[in-house]
Amino acid sequence: MQLKNQPLKTRLHNRNRNREPYDLKSLVDAIPKLKNHIKPNKYGGDSVDFSSPIAVKLLNQALLKHYYDINNWQFPYENLCPPIPGRADYLHYIADLLSESNAGEIQKGSQICGLDVGVGATCIYPIIGVTEYDWNFIASDIDPKSIASAQQIIDSNPSLKDKVDCRLQKDSTAIFQGIIDKKDKIDFTISNPPFHASIEEAQRGSRRKIRNLSGKKVTEAKLNFSGAKNELIYDGGEYQFIKNMIRESEEFAKSCFWFSTLISKQSNLKGTYKLLEKVKPTQLKTIAMGTGNKSSRIIAWTFLSKEEQKVWKEDW
Repeated sequence: MQLKNQPLKTRLHNRNRNREPYDLKSLVDAIPKLKNHIKPNKYGGDSVDFSSPIAVKLLNQALLKHYYDINNWQFPYENLCPPIPGRADYLHYIADLLSESNAGEIQKGSQICGLDVGVGATCIYPIIGVTEYDWNFIASDIDPKSIASAQQIIDSNPSLKDKVDCRLQKDSTAIFQGIIDKKDKIDFTISNPPFHASIEEAQRGSRRKIRNLSGKKVTEAKLNFSGAKNELIYDGGEYQFIKNMIRESEEFAKSCFWFSTLISKQSNLKGTYKLLEKVKPTQLKTIAMGTGNKSSRIIAWTFLSKEEQKVWKEDW
């Protein structure tokens, strides 16, 4: 039941556990209900029905259980279900970024602390960061229900215990304010910003995605926006979110080594670079990444001088 005629996923990071074609037999062994959502594809092999939200959630539960030993990953169906391979790639590239200040050696252990801005109900970035690298995390979100869901996942998996500190962002316009405490020393921040500027824009994007996956015309987006609104929508869209993040990062320049964010829309790159020029980071990096047919990039910046970086890494 392994996917046939599927090449190595070479666009994924070389440490990504999902570069190989999915071993559907092992995944079904992990989550038996997944079997009901596997069907032949046009290449003559078996595949998961990616147009079905239930199938996608079961697949990701199976991936987490089989590859990451996460046995309990439950969250409301109204929340977005993240694709595991792409989320893992972001963290592998962050590990590479940290290694540049550590003589090329990948840093593992609880001495490394990351901040996930917008952890969501699935807690996916901390899960992968803890299981792959044994890092500690601060996990923030503006939605109390998402924080509660993330905490439930942490409490249900012993490997995550005492590794993730969930913090509710009470100011919907703030990114780091109210989350980063004076005593915090954060090695990196990560963020997957809300993509859309309005519900209408999000619905159009959802219909287009479903149409591409199923080949069928869709008039109603199969999303419950009451739960997923904060995950998808931000006033001003991705660019405004990143703009606010860059502005606030300057205020917390000495509390964090590397600030970073995903940028999904290539059209937002030029404006982002101009915003960063104004705050004058000491280093700026653009890291290309891609999964399947989708391309994205990570923008990372730091305000620490070389001397400050040397002092910082002494704690590693």
